[in-house]
Amino acid sequence: MDINTSPFIVIGQSPVFLAALEQAARLARIFRPVLIVGERGTGKELIADRLHYLSGRWQEPFLKINCAALAEPLLESELFGHEAGAFTGAVRRHVGRFERAGKGTMFLDEIGSMPMRLQEKLLRVIEYGEFERVGGSKVMVCRARLTGAVNQDLPAMVRAGKFRADLLDRLAFDVITLPPLRVRIEDILLLAEHFGVLMTGELKRDYFPGFTEYAKGKLLEYSWPGNVRELRNVVERAVGLSPDGEQVANIIIDPFESPFRPLAEKAEETGDKNQKIETYLKIPRDFKGYINDQEKMILAEALKANRFNRKKTAEQLGLSYDQLRGYLKKYNDLA
Repeated sequence: MDINTSPFIVIGQSPVFLAALEQAARLARIFRPVLIVGERGTGKELIADRLHYLSGRWQEPFLKINCAALAEPLLESELFGHEAGAFTGAVRRHVGRFERAGKGTMFLDEIGSMPMRLQEKLLRVIEYGEFERVGGSKVMVCRARLTGAVNQDLPAMVRAGKFRADLLDRLAFDVITLPPLRVRIEDILLLAEHFGVLMTGELKRDYFPGFTEYAKGKLLEYSWPGNVRELRNVVERAVGLSPDGEQVANIIIDPFESPFRPLAEKAEETGDKNQKIETYLKIPRDFKGYINDQEKMILAEALKANRFNRKKTAEQLGLSYDQLRGYLKKYNDLA
């Protein structure tokens, strides 16, 4: 099994994450619907994998579908199947995923995007274990377990009339809410090291030399709105662009960041001249003075964080002791 896709490669040691894993393990053996809630990139599909592979039905089919990726007619056909002649182009019978799932698991990702009409059909599947193919009259039996994932507030959607309350009641036998990476501080470097090792292997390099203290600091101070998926992208990019055999020092969080980024042109195209002027005014006029100010600020913060221990400060910044002394001499007020 590929280590990148294995359902058992779920890394973390923070208490909040371990609690979610323990909840998933307990629920795996209970044949009831489960909702997995979390921000984008938190690993909802990995938890769905665990719910299936830790259950007594792990040898049965495990089918997945993204409800936001398909238009309503195609989603209906994919879920429930259709008979030949059910609509234009339906030249033969199509067996849907609920039918193909058998006694296994059916995972509905982005379930909050499911149209209201299909929500009603889904409710019947959960309530009675029955459905009909599109264009058919034969009642089909569904024995699959249903798991769903969402990054939206489903109770709020119910109040807004965008999601069926009775369906939510049936789906939410229990809810696993995954913590975002920003509260899993203990896991950030652990995950970064794991992704770094994987990327090193992909590049056919001998070993992963790790991150500099400065790089670790950047990884830890960022809030990671894209969570684990974003962290993986950042680490893979950093390892890929680093020289072979050297510690990873340069962490590029935003690959779009550039002094040549066409923000001003975009503002002009949309007629927003004020945005163009504001973007221009943000560019430092005194470039050298601006760079000096940034260096002084970073040095001052690093010295304070290390209680003015120069050796530790140099290590954190990825500098030699002599290089740090040179910077401090450059800025007399920090020496």
